[in-house]
Amino acid sequence: MSHLARVPDLDQLHALVVVSARGSMSGAATELGVSQQAVSARITAAERLLGVAVFERSTRGVAVTEAGRLVVTWAQAVLDAATALDRGAESLRTEAAEVVRVAASNTVSEALLPGWAARLRAERPDVRIHVVPGNSETVLDLVAKGEVDLGYVEGPRVPRTLRSRVVARDVLMVVVPPDHAWASRRSPVGREELASTPLVLREEGSGTRERLERAMPEHVPPRQVLGSTAAVRDAAITLGAPTILSSLAVQRDLEAGRLVAVAVDDLAMPRRLRAVWHPSRRPRGIAAELLRLSAARPA
Repeated sequence: MSHLARVPDLDQLHALVVVSARGSMSGAATELGVSQQAVSARITAAERLLGVAVFERSTRGVAVTEAGRLVVTWAQAVLDAATALDRGAESLRTEAAEVVRVAASNTVSEALLPGWAARLRAERPDVRIHVVPGNSETVLDLVAKGEVDLGYVEGPRVPRTLRSRVVARDVLMVVVPPDHAWASRRSPVGREELASTPLVLREEGSGTRERLERAMPEHVPPRQVLGSTAAVRDAAITLGAPTILSSLAVQRDLEAGRLVAVAVDDLAMPRRLRAVWHPSRRPRGIAAELLRLSAARPA
C-alpha cells in the first residue's frame, strides 16, 4: 500500500476543499480556526504529494485549476468516507457498550453521582451511564414508570410501591454570603426570625423543598424559587440572601468562603439520600454494580 504515501492527510484534504469553497486562504483560515500560514502550508504539502497544482495564486486570491476541480471532488469524497467511518465506528462502540439509565435529583447528581460513576468506569471502562437529572418528584415518577434502571432521591418519603436503599446522609443548612448580617452573628438565628425571612429556595417537588416544608411549615413565601441547586446557590450569592441547601452541595463554597453556615435555634434537618427502583425491575448487571458502589460507604 505504498501508493497511499502520496495521498494527503485529512487535514490537508479538508484545507483543499475549504479553500476551494471560500476562494481565499484567509477565508479558509477563519473557517478552519488556524492561521493563514498553516492553511497555505497544508495546500502546498498536498500539491507536492499529489504532483498536481490545485490552485492558481494571484493578488486577488486563489482560483481552482481544471485539474484541481477533480482533486477537490475526490478530496470531498474521501472526507465523506472518513466521516461515515467515524460515525459507523461510534455506533459500533455504542452498541458494544453496556448502558445504564439513571435518574438523579440535584444534590445527588452534582455532589455524589460523578464520584460513583468514575469508580464504576474504572472497573468497567465499557460502561455508559445515561443520566436524567430532575428533582426527587421527577425521579420517583421515572422509576415508577420503568423509564430508568435506577433512581436517586433526597426526598423524605419513598412510595411503598417502590423499593429503596439508603446510600448517603446529609443535612440541610442555612447559608448566607459573607457580606450578609447573619454571617458575622455570634448567636444563632431564631427559628421565628428565619421563618419570617424570605429565602432563595428550590422549587416544590424537590427533596430540599419538601424537607424544609416538613421541618418549618410556617415560613413565609420565598424571595426567589429556582429549579436547581447550582442556580439557588448562585442567586443567594448574587442577591446577598439566605438560602437552605444540602451540606453536600455547599461544602466547597463553605471551604472557599463564598458562603457561611448559619446556626439556627430549634431547627434540625438531617436527611437520608436513597437509591430507588421498581420492584419488578430490580437492578441487575451494571445497574446493580452502580447500586453496590453508591451504597458501599454511606455517610
